[in-house]
Amino acid sequence: MPSALSYPGVYIEEIPSGVRTITGVATSIAAFAGWAPAGPTSRAELVLSYTDFARKFGGIDSRSVLGYAVNQFFANGGQQAYIVRLVDGTAKAAKVTLDGKLLVTASSEGLWANDFAIVIKKSTFDATRFRLTVANWKLDPTGVAVEVFDNLSMKTDDARFVTSVLADQSAYVIAAVQGGATDPPADTAAGNIPDAAKLAGGLDGTVLAPNDPAFDTALLPLSGTGGLYRLDRVNLFNLLCVPGETGTGTISTLQKFCHDRRAFLIADSVDGVTVDTLQNGPGDITGNDAINAAFYYPWIVAADPLQQNRPRAFPPCGFVAGIYARTDAARGVWKAPAGSDASVTGALGASSMLTNGENGVLNPLAINCIRNFPVYGTVIWGARTLQGNDERGSEWKYVPVRRTALFIEESLYRGTQWVVFEPNDEPLWAQIRLNVGAFMQNLFRQGAFQGKTPQDAYFVKCDKETTTQNDINLGIVNIVVGFAPLKPAEFVVIQLQQMAGQIQT
Repeated sequence: MPSALSYPGVYIEEIPSGVRTITGVATSIAAFAGWAPAGPTSRAELVLSYTDFARKFGGIDSRSVLGYAVNQFFANGGQQAYIVRLVDGTAKAAKVTLDGKLLVTASSEGLWANDFAIVIKKSTFDATRFRLTVANWKLDPTGVAVEVFDNLSMKTDDARFVTSVLADQSAYVIAAVQGGATDPPADTAAGNIPDAAKLAGGLDGTVLAPNDPAFDTALLPLSGTGGLYRLDRVNLFNLLCVPGETGTGTISTLQKFCHDRRAFLIADSVDGVTVDTLQNGPGDITGNDAINAAFYYPWIVAADPLQQNRPRAFPPCGFVAGIYARTDAARGVWKAPAGSDASVTGALGASSMLTNGENGVLNPLAINCIRNFPVYGTVIWGARTLQGNDERGSEWKYVPVRRTALFIEESLYRGTQWVVFEPNDEPLWAQIRLNVGAFMQNLFRQGAFQGKTPQDAYFVKCDKETTTQNDINLGIVNIVVGFAPLKPAEFVVIQLQQMAGQIQT
């Protein structure tokens, strides 16, 4: 509002420009779900490297393909991943009670915590204060400190109350005071750590393997909480990988899960399946939600570091997700994550050597093949969604087209929140056209769309034609955005014509 003009003079007013920059969201934040020997089970945990994953979730374990897939994701260009750790009801967290006063429990279930102990040392200046050290006694019988917390108290009203400090700062343990104790536990004996200070009772429980009913129940519980539903509490994820999961029913449910959240599923083929088995398509996983999923065949052979680097077949989703991320960073989400640039880092080959003819049978059925070529090595040689069957004629036939649409949807959804509760009239519509148009123009300049001019490449419409008086009365503003996507050149046709020579006509 203008200032009250109360005296003769010059008044300065700053007028908002109406420009609210829309920032494109990240496109290749992956989410992985599976069994791991360690790590939090109450939330989806962000990891930024394989080293980060190994520290939080125990690294590669021969009993599960999850660790391998995460390692392959980061090796092929991945940058960020959320991990959903699945365990069954028989898994238990290790614990120890110190001097009957303090119960210390591992932060998550698993055998991993049985390697740790709690060392107590009372303060020499204040008998109510103490130091708590989380130590690994397996590395050294005297204990190797991994966490140290000083100046702790057993009193609930103290700023250094042990329960609060450990809950907020410890990655290994939590604590609870027993029996209303207010004095610290007795000091831990010097020398080798005694058994009374060691965490015990931790159990891995039954290892959950993909395609097992218990795995599927933990992955997608009927209650709609836990499992993959922990991802609803993260800010953003774009790619979903459940390494080794191939069950038709589960894949269909995962497709809907991704479709509802503007994410994209990377689905694995069954290990050992043949071209003959797949000649009728990938199975009953090509419904309406299949536009947000892609299917890859065959499995990829790579060295297994736990077996002296002997070759072993792995599900392709971890490799493929990393290539998605690498391609997005180098070329943009509108570039197909396939071709000679989509070479698979760490691969020794594909488990099945496909010929051009076999590839020609599978590609029209929406099966993305992984091929071995003498010059390029192992590469991704397909970029179709699970609705990419030629007979279907879907507008979402190609992976880059669908992922570009998801990118635009998510970016506009987040970038237009300011519109809510604004006066619904032409000034607002003009601001929307300005801001959304600027975002689309930036994508056009980066080469995301077809067309030589912006008019050929995209449009943004928000006016009295899209928003009627009835819409205004209902509090609705309608924004219509269209774009001409770049589609991959799947087939390059070279036409040769023989010149007729110097024939005179």
